[in-house]
Amino acid sequence: MAPPGHSSRRGVDPEITKTMENAKNVKQVPQYGSINGSSSTDSCPTCKGTGRIPRGQQDQLLAVIPCNDVRLQPRRTKLYVCISMGLSILLCCLILFFFFPRSVTLTPVSVQSVMVYFTPDSVEMEVTNLFNMTNENFVPVQIAEFSMQGVVNEIVVGHSKITNMTAIESRSRKSYIVQIDLPLTDQGFNNYCKSTTIKIHTLFLKLQITMNISYLSHTEQLSQDVFEYIDCGNNSTIPHPVRS
Repeated sequence: MAPPGHSSRRGVDPEITKTMENAKNVKQVPQYGSINGSSSTDSCPTCKGTGRIPRGQQDQLLAVIPCNDVRLQPRRTKLYVCISMGLSILLCCLILFFFFPRSVTLTPVSVQSVMVYFTPDSVEMEVTNLFNMTNENFVPVQIAEFSMQGVVNEIVVGHSKITNMTAIESRSRKSYIVQIDLPLTDQGFNNYCKSTTIKIHTLFLKLQITMNISYLSHTEQLSQDVFEYIDCGNNSTIPHPVRS
């Protein structure tokens, strides 16, 4: 039996002993913001002065990095920024170069043939023309509608419309043969074309051409006037050039 006044460690809870030791260690650690422990500021709010991070709170804490830390000064930053800007500008230029709308031109080439048929009251003509269509774009061009109107001496004598023309491939030229019927019912034209005293029955024909095309998600209309001379008194199958 222990003498009076002598405290025995038997029967003391170990958890109480551990708590007392932690409290003693905390008192020995300098307070938050002090160097020699003489500051009157509060303890470190993060680790309570123990120097340890509480378990389970790693994702909620922030680390303070000095301004002269090498991690805040990545190497070759200007080089990477310049390369990125250069690649972006190059990509934009390529997109503008390949997708910028270019011209689609219609060029008359020649009159392929003129077939003339006489009736008691009119002169029926079938005029076949050759046209070249050039696509300067880097995408195909769809031809929605091709219409042609024949005018002789300011009088509309015929009209033709085609809606099934094939597309023009990118950066290519394609030839189309278009036929228009021109019935001359005017009595003056009849007498002129059927006259046997005149060897060459020349008419000045004006073709008004309109073409609707679509490419790059937009539509466009091309118009052109073509002038040509035809003989309304005889059949002609010899191609001859025309002018626009």
